[in-house]
Amino acid sequence: QVQLAESGGGLVQPGESLRLSCAGSGFNLEPYGIGWFRQAPGKEREGLACISSVDDSTYYADSAKGRFTISRDIAKNTVFLQIHSLQNADTAVYYCAAATDPWFTTAQAMCSRGFDYNYWGRGIQVTVSS
Repeated sequence: QVQLAESGGGLVQPGESLRLSCAGSGFNLEPYGIGWFRQAPGKEREGLACISSVDDSTYYADSAKGRFTISRDIAKNTVFLQIHSLQNADTAVYYCAAATDPWFTTAQAMCSRGFDYNYWGRGIQVTVSS
């Protein structure tokens, strides 16, 4: 069955780093653009980092620039989100999503609010606390 599964979350202390994984099963992620999102308690879902399947171009939200890195491992059918210098404000449920990625779809568009993704993971909790 088609599925996206996030892993690598958990409880970390401020200043630490974390690498989240988004593993596809039942389908090949290679033709899909991938987005990472998060939703903090009481807030709307926020696009963080997106990557195109066409040229691996990336887009980062202002809140993610400098500390977040999205990357692919085609052989592992997995997309990663590396997060450095985690802060309390990074506490949220993190989601990955996959979308068919025609040539005219930009990474920025995939991180926009309301972009229509084909598949969503169930999310994984990241809690930053002392």
